[in-house]
Amino acid sequence: MDKNPVIAALQREQASALVLYLNYKKYHWLTFGPHFRDLHLLFGEHADQVLESVDELAERALMVDGKPLADPAQYLPATKVAPSVGELTVKQMVDEAIAAHDIVIRAMHDDADTATKAGDIGTADLFTRLVQVHQKQRWFLKEIARKER
Repeated sequence: MDKNPVIAALQREQASALVLYLNYKKYHWLTFGPHFRDLHLLFGEHADQVLESVDELAERALMVDGKPLADPAQYLPATKVAPSVGELTVKQMVDEAIAAHDIVIRAMHDDADTATKAGDIGTADLFTRLVQVHQKQRWFLKEIARKER
């Protein structure tokens, strides 16, 4: 991880996005049950959206004279998102994804503050825009997890 706090934040968010993408692909491939089609498509859509952010975060690090994480071995030590492990129920998949989004949303708020304090409004804007993607995905997942009253 870079010593510059803004670049370190970009690298951490890049790693978290890639791990979240891989988790979503797992859910996409392994979902089952009566809502299979809807969940399969939703997990695939969410994975695609998160994957787009990996490149944006990496390119932003380059734009601000840093480097993105490029070696696969760098991702797990840098991520805040836990990689999904083992066979899960559909409920566990949804709950795990919600928890991952909670982590990313909190981190992006903190990282937007770091970038703002460093005078890097471009990076702060990127985090602000991307946090909205995570908030929307979390909202969809929370609606799926919600019990009827």
